[in-house]
Amino acid sequence: MSRNVLAIDIGSTKICAITADIADDNSITITGAGTTKAQGLKKGSIVNIELAARSIKTAVEDAKRVSGSTATSAIVSISGAYTKSLNSNGIVNIQSKEISFDEIKRVMHTSLYNANIPNEYEVLHALPYNFKVDDQDFIEDPLGMNASRLEVETHIITTQKSNLNNLKKAVRGAGVEVENIVLNSYASAIAVLNEDEKELGAAVIDMGAETSNIAIYSGNAIRYNEYLGVGSKHVTSDLSMALHTPLNAADKVKLDFGSLLTPSNDLIELPIIGDESTTHEVSLEVVHNVVFARVEETLMILAQFIENSRLKDQIGAGVVLTGGFSKMEGIRDLAIATFGSVPVRLAKPMEMDGLFEGLLEPEYASAVGLIMFSATPYTPYEIDVNKRVRHSNEEPTSNVKVDFNQSMQESVPVAEQEEETTKMVNLEASKEKKSDEPSVVSKFWNWATQLF
Repeated sequence: MSRNVLAIDIGSTKICAITADIADDNSITITGAGTTKAQGLKKGSIVNIELAARSIKTAVEDAKRVSGSTATSAIVSISGAYTKSLNSNGIVNIQSKEISFDEIKRVMHTSLYNANIPNEYEVLHALPYNFKVDDQDFIEDPLGMNASRLEVETHIITTQKSNLNNLKKAVRGAGVEVENIVLNSYASAIAVLNEDEKELGAAVIDMGAETSNIAIYSGNAIRYNEYLGVGSKHVTSDLSMALHTPLNAADKVKLDFGSLLTPSNDLIELPIIGDESTTHEVSLEVVHNVVFARVEETLMILAQFIENSRLKDQIGAGVVLTGGFSKMEGIRDLAIATFGSVPVRLAKPMEMDGLFEGLLEPEYASAVGLIMFSATPYTPYEIDVNKRVRHSNEEPTSNVKVDFNQSMQESVPVAEQEEETTKMVNLEASKEKKSDEPSVVSKFWNWATQLF
């Protein structure tokens, strides 16, 4: 039986809601989508809850109208604007000498405990990138292995509680409950990376209107993420100031003539700020120089992020550019020149049933990634914002109202609980057998004493 999911991607300039049906085999069929201009947001963060809620409601209602969906909860993206990341590790001893799902959960929660996360921060994702079984490194899945000790190294992404609560308030104000929250650059990576890029490692850069987010994927997990508050809107601002023209005119110039390729000497006529009835002529070479300077600076900062991550030698697949800003003509060539000897490709979301042409654009990568995150865990193991350990073999849940304070015991899969029960029964049975043995010996002793 298929389940219906709703995903809401909250960006700086647009809000996109997508509904989809997910079958038992985790195949996805997109059923509806709604996009609206974002209000109450700045650089990916909510600055006016009421306006943001209104925008979210419009996008959700449009998507539901198309699909006929009745979903009341959604998986929502969050900007990397106020996130902080750190690495941690955890070690546990294996009493039974065989690693069960309980031990994997225990070692992951131990790594969270060892991280000493400040009280004002909440965990968004805890992504293990290296399991170590006894002395063996880089185990893909330790489940079922024989061992006396299990270690894990984890990349933990946190965000301020106030930022998280404001996001939840805005979504609830739109009449939708928050089921799960995913970092937008993580969602984009899910939507654009193929199997080879996951295997070799890649840096995914989602270049939006007001922000650029980078996530470096290596070792079955995100190893590094960073945020830059610069996007295509800054190109518009630069053009407006340099050409002394209103923002709407500058934006049109960016869309029509913004190119990083060889400049033209042609002239265009533009209105003047404050007196739009008066126009002046501007050379397209000036437009090219302004655009080139801003984009080059942005890419240089992003290249520095990759250097700072100390993971440059682990991104064999190179850099993957996505997001609306990546559609600028000539950006790939400039990125290749900026990032050095690293391959660069421009990426769109992966194709799937019902994904119409309008959504097959780079700016919708994060929204499509949210749907894919709902369908199946992207990594073998992960702790999400609900403190629940997601794993690749779990049964999908449908229409479950998430309790953000659920206990660790509730997060244990039914199959694991049944296994534990079976083991307990076996132990009890063995205890009964052991308890029977002394009674036979005691009978023999009594008979011997009576005989002699």
